[in-house]
Amino acid sequence: MIATPGSGVAALSAKAATTSIPIVFETGLDPVAAGLVDGLSRPGGSLTGITSLNVTVVPKGLELLHELVPKAKSFAIFVNPTNPLNTNFNLKSLEESARTRGLQLHVISVSTEGDFDTAFAKLVQLQAEGLVFPADTIFNSRAQQLAALALQHVVPAVHTVREFAVAGGLMSYGGDIKETHRQAGIYTGRILKGEKPADLPVQQVTKVELVINLKTAKALGLTAPNTLIGRADEVIE
Repeated sequence: MIATPGSGVAALSAKAATTSIPIVFETGLDPVAAGLVDGLSRPGGSLTGITSLNVTVVPKGLELLHELVPKAKSFAIFVNPTNPLNTNFNLKSLEESARTRGLQLHVISVSTEGDFDTAFAKLVQLQAEGLVFPADTIFNSRAQQLAALALQHVVPAVHTVREFAVAGGLMSYGGDIKETHRQAGIYTGRILKGEKPADLPVQQVTKVELVINLKTAKALGLTAPNTLIGRADEVIE
């Protein structure tokens, strides 16, 4: 069987390559709209998997970051052009969210880890006052490195994974990736024992957590309002 954690593009590629090998995907997108399955309760075909809200909550992350830096007028988003499914959704939703708040949104492309330094240099050049990391494997898997770079460049940033805030990033807002991995592992085991993907409904992980790192906020010269702290699931001091 094939597992495609965190990448709708990989899942679609696997689907295009075979109709006989079972596939378990993880995605933050709507798997029906993305063309992965026929329906959530009845996937059909050889695919099933786990969905999270990590892509759809990215605009809320921008909103929460703006609460921490309310005077900011210019934000940036890193996007991965090699993952067009996530990128197109992220851009559309972020642009709408920024427009309703009167914010300028700079789009910076990042395809590989080697692009990080150039992307942050451009961020500084554009004088962006905040940074949004959308849900994407390249950003999720390097949360610790990105937290260090954001702090080094003194830029308030929000990520979708908790590991970012734990590693010294300012804030995270998103679902529990470990839980989606666990659920995908359970489905993988059931399929290897003989069950068919078509008989396993797509599971939805709907829990979303807000984590704020007050130590980092202080280092950036920011004061988190009590209204925001009170809504946080975890506060790192």
